[in-house]
Amino acid sequence: MTAAKADAARLRDPAAVPRLILTVGIIVVLWPGFRLTEFDLGVLFDPRNREIMGRFVGTFFPLATSAEFLRLILKATLETLAIATAGMALALLIASPLALIVTRSLSISRIGPGYGFAAGRLLRLPARFILMFLRSIPEIVWALLFVRAVGLGPAAGVLAIGVTYGGMLGKVYSEILEAGDTRPTTALLEAGGSRLTAFFYGMWPVALPELVSYTVYRWECAVRASVIMGFVGAGGLGQQMELSMRMLSGGEVSTILLTFLLLVVLADAVSAFLRKVTA
Repeated sequence: MTAAKADAARLRDPAAVPRLILTVGIIVVLWPGFRLTEFDLGVLFDPRNREIMGRFVGTFFPLATSAEFLRLILKATLETLAIATAGMALALLIASPLALIVTRSLSISRIGPGYGFAAGRLLRLPARFILMFLRSIPEIVWALLFVRAVGLGPAAGVLAIGVTYGGMLGKVYSEILEAGDTRPTTALLEAGGSRLTAFFYGMWPVALPELVSYTVYRWECAVRASVIMGFVGAGGLGQQMELSMRMLSGGEVSTILLTFLLLVVLADAVSAFLRKVTA
């Protein structure tokens, strides 16, 4: 009997009770959220709603494939890619210096702590606040502001993506740099190297694959964001989709949606290629 109890104790998962408590806690937290949002899957299967959705989806076929429309989509696609790429370039210009400032592992005064420790902390605080402020406002809101500042067109989308994604990239870049092996960086700083020297020779080689992977992922997100911002006049495929939906042209909408899918496939291929190159 004792041996059987010992075997049962060995087979019992010690984390079973904490997992059960966590699961119950998640359900308790989520249930009011579902009630507050009036979430009800049964509405989707209501006969009247199924009929309405069926008629709407039926307008998506056949796809719009006229030469004139495809030329328009090609131009809008190139514009969307340009908005996302230019916006990411601006985001990198914002994120890179701020990420280096807030990364504690690159602080020379941290080793000790030595002279300038308090000044370093004071410098990092406003940099963190700037990153927090930039990413706290959604890109669609920035787009609305910049549309009023620079007018309708792709420039507003570039600025909106650059500002919002600058805050996101800066935060994640600093976390990636902090999470890596910081011993080479510390050794370079202790030997008298500068922050940039420690970064390029200590951190950069280790963190490069992850930095590239996240940057390409964010570029893919920027492509989707530029589409959404087209609805507020920031140009690209989003603006064309908004026009097609206003005209109730389901075939044009489905062609644009297929273009979105191809853009995501392209971004995934670029990400895989860059990861292979930087590995």
